[in-house]
Amino acid sequence: MKRVAAIFLVVGLAGASRAQDLPGSAGLEEGLDAIRARTEALKTAPAPLPRREYAHRIGHSTTPAQTAEVPDVSAYPVRGVDVSHFEGPINWPQARASGTLFAFMKATEGTTFVDDTFAANWSSAAAAGVRRGAYHFYDFCATGSAQADHFMATVPRDAGALPMVIDLEASEDCAKMPAKAAFLKDLAAFVGKVRSAYGRAPILYINLDIYNQYLAGVAPDYRLWIADPSHSSPQMPAGLDWTFWQYSWHGRVPGIAVETDLDVFDADSAALARLARP
Repeated sequence: MKRVAAIFLVVGLAGASRAQDLPGSAGLEEGLDAIRARTEALKTAPAPLPRREYAHRIGHSTTPAQTAEVPDVSAYPVRGVDVSHFEGPINWPQARASGTLFAFMKATEGTTFVDDTFAANWSSAAAAGVRRGAYHFYDFCATGSAQADHFMATVPRDAGALPMVIDLEASEDCAKMPAKAAFLKDLAAFVGKVRSAYGRAPILYINLDIYNQYLAGVAPDYRLWIADPSHSSPQMPAGLDWTFWQYSWHGRVPGIAVETDLDVFDADSAALARLARP
């Protein structure tokens, strides 16, 4: 509608009077030239691609529960972070020197979004000696197969990387969550593709709500990364172990200018190295 209005404005002004015949004609002529140039640009400019991403950081609820207990990570010396473009540029050597041994970094979301800090984080973390893995924010309203293709087109198959993570949490990306059977079919398609491409099964990032709704009783073989900053230790479903624990959403790490998420690994550094082997 704006383009049409601009065209009518040009035609109307030009037909009413020549600019050079009016007082202050130099300024008017310049204005008409600018309108003409803008009109031509609107005719030819490609429409920008949508940058579709739910405004979140991994695991962050829009209505987080009040912390009832202080997480106790004293028994877990292998510490790490998870990051995305929300953290901005990261000084990875400084983060590594402060004790950050691993990092998961956002790569993709849904079927179109690529985090614009992923490539830099991926290479710079490795160069600093931080073990790294990539995560994909899952869109419950898109097919698992298409999402896996998008992830695989973005994330290198690097030897020594940690297994990829599928971040499973409800968000505004999907207004109507799917039925359990439909979700499990799509998840299986995603997992099958990335397992074949990268040589190992992904880790599932969960909270208890998502686990109880979709995975209870059907996901015994997956490694789990539990989001639980509200208890002194992770609250897991009966009989299940955790591999990573996200214990804070408000951590401070040298080399990262803003608050970031803090995580621990439920084993020693040698076990972390084994986890990174293809």
